[in-house]
Amino acid sequence: EGVSPVKTECWEPPDWKKQLGFIREMRSSRDAPVDNMGAEKCYDTNAPGHVRRFQVLVSLMLSSQTKDQVTAAAMQKLRAHGCTVENILATDDEKLGKLIYPVGFWRNKVKYLKLTSAMLQKEFGGDIPNTVEGLVRLPGVGPKMAHLAMDIAWDQVSGIGVDTHVHRISNRLGWLRKPTKSPEETRKALEEWLPRELWSEINWLLVGFGQQVCQPVSPLCSMCLNQHSCPSAHKCSPAKRPKAGSPCSTSPTSSFKIKTESVKDETTNKESPVSPTTLRRPKNKVNS
Repeated sequence: EGVSPVKTECWEPPDWKKQLGFIREMRSSRDAPVDNMGAEKCYDTNAPGHVRRFQVLVSLMLSSQTKDQVTAAAMQKLRAHGCTVENILATDDEKLGKLIYPVGFWRNKVKYLKLTSAMLQKEFGGDIPNTVEGLVRLPGVGPKMAHLAMDIAWDQVSGIGVDTHVHRISNRLGWLRKPTKSPEETRKALEEWLPRELWSEINWLLVGFGQQVCQPVSPLCSMCLNQHSCPSAHKCSPAKRPKAGSPCSTSPTSSFKIKTESVKDETTNKESPVSPTTLRRPKNKVNS
């Protein structure tokens, strides 16, 4: 009593609002693979709620270390076969392997799909758990999948889904107090400062940005609106412009066009508005 409370200020990256605004602008066309073939696009919208939720979980399990195009093709074959808990359990391993091939580590995923389906049938009545704790108990399901499943399948924001794209880009932009070595470290570091109303959007936003611009190898820094504020810009990017027809070329079908001079002026003199409603993660509700 009589002692003034110590004021603690939450750390945040200095330019994150401006950078996020530019990423939203670069993602405004919504034409990255994740936009058309991500987990939110792989389930049967006409199926019962518990089946839709199961298909969301299956697509997330298959997507690990696999391109969205490959995951979407595997889900299409699974759905044609019958992507339900009962059908997965009734399908022999060889047939299931052929259905999901060539997703990454498909042999392991056959085993995980069988074990998870058995667990869902026995403990959850054929539905998927509605908590992160329950989801991470399932074989082959980690924190990233659990948080994304909560968001997409149950429409509940429990945490940030951090995959390799989000992990890589957050470190490149300096969005972490100190560099992190794993996606789970990145998730915890981001959640310390990023406003909760942005947690759902940030995965979808950064994944598409990573697929088209901030790629793992040879990122297209010369095409990025954040090239003047990103601490990692041009350190591992080729000086030449991307080939015609690439996702970020300056063709009429490009997602965005860059004028270097105007971008430089904007990054030094203006801050892009960052409202949660500016560019929302597109949602298809599957929790009914």
